[in-house]
Amino acid sequence: MELFEGYLKIALSSSAVYLFIIIAIRLFGKKELAQLSIIDLVFILLISNAVQNAMVGSDSSLSGGLVAASTLFIINYLFKFLLYRFPKLGNYVQGNEMLLIYKGQLNKTNMDKARITHEEILEAVREHGVAEIREVDLAVLEIDGNISIISNEYKHRTTRKRKGRNKVMQNQ
Repeated sequence: MELFEGYLKIALSSSAVYLFIIIAIRLFGKKELAQLSIIDLVFILLISNAVQNAMVGSDSSLSGGLVAASTLFIINYLFKFLLYRFPKLGNYVQGNEMLLIYKGQLNKTNMDKARITHEEILEAVREHGVAEIREVDLAVLEIDGNISIISNEYKHRTTRKRKGRNKVMQNQ
């Protein structure tokens, strides 16, 4: 029974740490996830090390680690299921996309909300093969932290159609 209580404590601690990290990322900005700088990488490594003991405590056994990892997998699966099932919850947790540039004009209000600098916008524009902001039709900060760019040089637009479930089954 004592062993079960120890594992239950690990599971609850791991769940609490998971939820804390989700909330912290939401509060501190999604752009932190898109492209990791050296500072971001060091931060993530230190955070993972800092919360390890909070999840497993003094239990450094294989079984304790497996309980913590299994709990994280399960809570992640449940969380993603809830986000899929309840899209409004996704808006609260992940936020919405933000328009950063429209027809060559910067949206300073959204840039300030997302804490994106002019230099970061310029970098994203260049990464998409566009020389200047005024050439950008649309730049959007996506919910995953990436910046999507569509320029007026983008003549040929393509869409990727998703196969329906029945078509996938028929192809097998």
